[in-house]
Amino acid sequence: MPLEHILQRLPPIQRIDRAWIAKAEARQLSLTKPPGSLGRLEEIANRVVAIQQTLAPTVDAAQIIVFAGDHGVTAEGVAPYPSAVTAQMVANFLAGGAAVNALAAAAGAGVTVVDIGVASEAPSPAGTRGRRVAPGTRNMVREPAMTSDEVLAAIAVGIEQCLDAAQRVDMIGLGEMGIGNSTAAAAITAALTGLPPATVTGRGTGADDVMWQRKIAVIEAALRARQPDPQDGLDVLAKVGGLEIAGLVGVVLAGAATRRVVVTDGFIATAAAAIAVQLVPAAGDYLFAAHRSIEPGHAALLHFIAQEPLFDLRMRLGEGSGAALAFGVIRAAVAAFTRMATFESAGVSDRPV
Repeated sequence: MPLEHILQRLPPIQRIDRAWIAKAEARQLSLTKPPGSLGRLEEIANRVVAIQQTLAPTVDAAQIIVFAGDHGVTAEGVAPYPSAVTAQMVANFLAGGAAVNALAAAAGAGVTVVDIGVASEAPSPAGTRGRRVAPGTRNMVREPAMTSDEVLAAIAVGIEQCLDAAQRVDMIGLGEMGIGNSTAAAAITAALTGLPPATVTGRGTGADDVMWQRKIAVIEAALRARQPDPQDGLDVLAKVGGLEIAGLVGVVLAGAATRRVVVTDGFIATAAAAIAVQLVPAAGDYLFAAHRSIEPGHAALLHFIAQEPLFDLRMRLGEGSGAALAFGVIRAAVAAFTRMATFESAGVSDRPV
């Protein structure tokens, strides 16, 4: 099924209306503070106003959707942990023991775990959304990571999960888990930006110098063998991507279509956001970049999606951990916009002496 047929299930993804930005800016000038004194918080609130098309926006309800999938490229020795850790971490998510569980709880947000591609013969464990498209990707060095049908099926799963969440929440965070997925994200980054793999490839879950150099060589070999088309996000996904990354592409597209605030996390989640923006540029208007990862390719992806991160805490975990922290910043920006008194209502002069 072509992507166009999948997108036909969604409302049109439209650029945000700049007239709503202007309305928000006018209200900012009426609030009891010097103009622009809340800095980027004002920009954040203004964009939420434009996304929701109301001067009374709300971002109280939030959900992080974590997609889990394995990667065949781990056979090349690019990660210090075995693929079995992906399934083990899914169990940890379900038990509430992962970092994203703790941070989401602190943010008053929910966590949904989706098995979209865990390499296991066992069925998805109880408590997950069992949507396994395939038991992991293939080794991108030896063959394309996915078929076109698998890519589209994974995007459709992401759309499905986002549409379900959008019935209950205003704000959606992107989360992922998959041993080897920083290799896929680096390959996607190099493919989309044209930058050398050596400049966009980091150490992921803790590769030492030897493994890091091998990881770079593996990505270079995969890109030479597969030749992904940077103008075709679906081709990039199929050749060097991941099932969980494709699922997150679907979340971004459905989030934009339903006018939800979509919050990226780190390197892997932003690789998915970059693919979504390459496919539908208007989707970028609905994105907020949570943080700047220490993974070297993340800055290039943030530039690609034209987003400035909300903070930089030297994080590189993934899981949606950064999105959970960003929820508080976005809520604070909206609270200031909606709850502050105006000069008129507070009886405060808005004219300097």
